[in-house]
Amino acid sequence: MEKRGWDECDFIFISGDAYVDHPSFAAAIISRVLEADGYRVGIIPQPAVNSAKEESSFSVLGRPRLAFLVGAGNLDSMVAHYTANKKPRSEDAYSPGGKRGFRPDRAILKYVEGVRRTYKNIPVIIGGIEASLRRFAHYDYWSDTVRRSVLLDSKADLLVYGMGENAIRNTARRLADGIPINEIHDVCGTVFKSDECPASAVNLPAYDEIRGVDQNSLKKYSEHFMIQKRNSSPSSGNPAEGRQLAEPNDGGRWVIQNPPALPLEQKEFDRIYELPFTGKAHPVYEKAGGVPALKEVEFSLNACRGCFGGCSFCAIGIHQGRAVRSRSGGSLEREAKRLAAKSGFKGYIHDVGGPTANFYGAACKKQEKGEFCTDRECLFPSPCPNLKADHGKFLQTLKKVKTADSKIKKVFIRSGIRFDFIKRDKSHGDEFLKTLCREHISGQLKIAPEHISAKVLEAMGKMSGDEGAYEKFGRQFKEINSSLGLRQYLLPYFISGHPGSGLDEAIELALFLKKSGFVPDQVQDFYPTPGTLSTVMYRTGIDPHNGGAIHVPGEREKRLQRALLHYNKKENRSLVREALKLAGREDLLSVLGGKTGR
Repeated sequence: MEKRGWDECDFIFISGDAYVDHPSFAAAIISRVLEADGYRVGIIPQPAVNSAKEESSFSVLGRPRLAFLVGAGNLDSMVAHYTANKKPRSEDAYSPGGKRGFRPDRAILKYVEGVRRTYKNIPVIIGGIEASLRRFAHYDYWSDTVRRSVLLDSKADLLVYGMGENAIRNTARRLADGIPINEIHDVCGTVFKSDECPASAVNLPAYDEIRGVDQNSLKKYSEHFMIQKRNSSPSSGNPAEGRQLAEPNDGGRWVIQNPPALPLEQKEFDRIYELPFTGKAHPVYEKAGGVPALKEVEFSLNACRGCFGGCSFCAIGIHQGRAVRSRSGGSLEREAKRLAAKSGFKGYIHDVGGPTANFYGAACKKQEKGEFCTDRECLFPSPCPNLKADHGKFLQTLKKVKTADSKIKKVFIRSGIRFDFIKRDKSHGDEFLKTLCREHISGQLKIAPEHISAKVLEAMGKMSGDEGAYEKFGRQFKEINSSLGLRQYLLPYFISGHPGSGLDEAIELALFLKKSGFVPDQVQDFYPTPGTLSTVMYRTGIDPHNGGAIHVPGEREKRLQRALLHYNKKENRSLVREALKLAGREDLLSVLGGKTGR
């Protein structure tokens, strides 16, 4: 600040992550966007809380002229700290040296408390993934309760949800114009508190109606989430035509969500990602060994955001939205040249992708115009007839990146690939898969079939009427690699214990794995996190797709299901035998539960 001649900052961003000046990190991208608009922005990463250093941690940059911005980091702080079994994680990739303990549980609450204790009457705006997915009352797996909106619990003034660049820019303009924070109620992509409910708002079930465990409360909770889901993307190209959502809370208070902000247009997307990021962690972390999370993205390109896949266990649709927006090939080419010029570049771009790499454009002509359906998904329960599957532009972009600089030896794709979407592309699908095998993977391709049971896949929001899609893709993958003279393998990712999966379905998957000769090194236990349809199922035992009952495995059954997928491990032998007996499948004891598990 002294070097720049600043006597104060306009905004100060408090982040739960270590400070890395890279667009994959929320604090960096929001701060650079505000800086480009002429604001002076300071960043306080991982301030100390509940210690003697707390006050100095929050006052180190002084009092901001306009507001404090508070985010928990790139992960919900509870997800960052605990496994699906609620056990503490041993590492934190977003902290110096990968060590845990630099951020508190429920970081949003703690950081706002710290600001409030240090400064009086200062606007506080919360945002990021933790705030976005907890913007209304939500089930909290770690306390096994329904908690109120984080806007109420934190006592912040305003909440920015989703990808917040435009929402924070519009809010900043109003603050700079002298409009008090408690009067800023018209910015799309924000949530505010009110003593009154707007007459035109869509009412959500009240907090008191959804917090209980009786059947009526659980049904209301399911309805509460589905209203949010249907309104998670703009219904037209004009956000002002969207609907506000209003949630009544105790004390006559209302939590009001404005319509979602429109996703970035390509020109703006390009501009933001070409702001002067250094792409480095702050030098203060060098002694600790840097920030591990940077290693995954330092030589990668963020090509797109948003996802129309609609998987039940994923919160991207509620946070980033269903609208896929992509950067231009020219922008990615320019960034590839900058990466090639960096010290430490060894000739490899590690990824060109986003939430789903091969979703590199709008799903249909309607989405291209900024309009979105509220009454159906793009892929579930069956693909929309207006869905446009075309990998042509992505292939062109990959070629531009590969040829951007002579130093670039190889361009990899490590983001998720929807193999079922490749098959739907009759024009470029085969070409894309062949190019992927020949040029953009090395030895193995990570994909996520998640499960092979039709019943479970339906609960997961996967396409129906396409049984055996994973096996078909596996055969095609093998044939292409054989024709190229390559020995490459699929590395599938499976989820155990998801709602809808019983022991029978877990046994079905185990038998499939045995038949295929593949036993995964890692299996992800289903993790009920805020903002997902699967978490609603876990909480309520209701499938919001159809309103019917759905099986939710208990803790013991989840352990048995996980053991079945690792049936070949000696330490799982007794659990596998227990699962087979409970399912009445003693006929498989010698197949899955024998001495060797083979």
